[in-house]
Amino acid sequence: MSKRRKARPMPEECPCGQSATYADCCGRLHSGAAQATTAEQLMRSRFSAFAVHDESYLLRSWDPETRPADVDFDPGMHWERLDIVGSTGGGPFHTEGTVEFRAHYRARGAAGELHENSRFRRDHGAWVYLDGDIEH
Repeated sequence: MSKRRKARPMPEECPCGQSATYADCCGRLHSGAAQATTAEQLMRSRFSAFAVHDESYLLRSWDPETRPADVDFDPGMHWERLDIVGSTGGGPFHTEGTVEFRAHYRARGAAGELHENSRFRRDHGAWVYLDGDIEH
């Protein structure tokens, strides 16, 4: 059973890096009003979900075969910026794709970066996160 976690306040600007408000960008996906049309859009929305601690969206957008029981947010970690490095496939007419990204964060005052090449696939027509290789 998942523990209830308090979501962070919704930001004005979208954390994913697009020049749009959160409500007009990733917020639409988090609420279920829209669905990601590309793997990159799903990656951006998942980054934003980590930033605002939206566990339910993260679990919904995770492949059922690799999805954990819950998401353990570190309250001392703040996701600050997302840089997309590249992608393969993952378009509106693809069934799978990859997105390489750098996610910048601050943990207890220290800057850090997560560099990952994530794999995505469609599950019943919807893009889902499958897994990723962390680059060192």
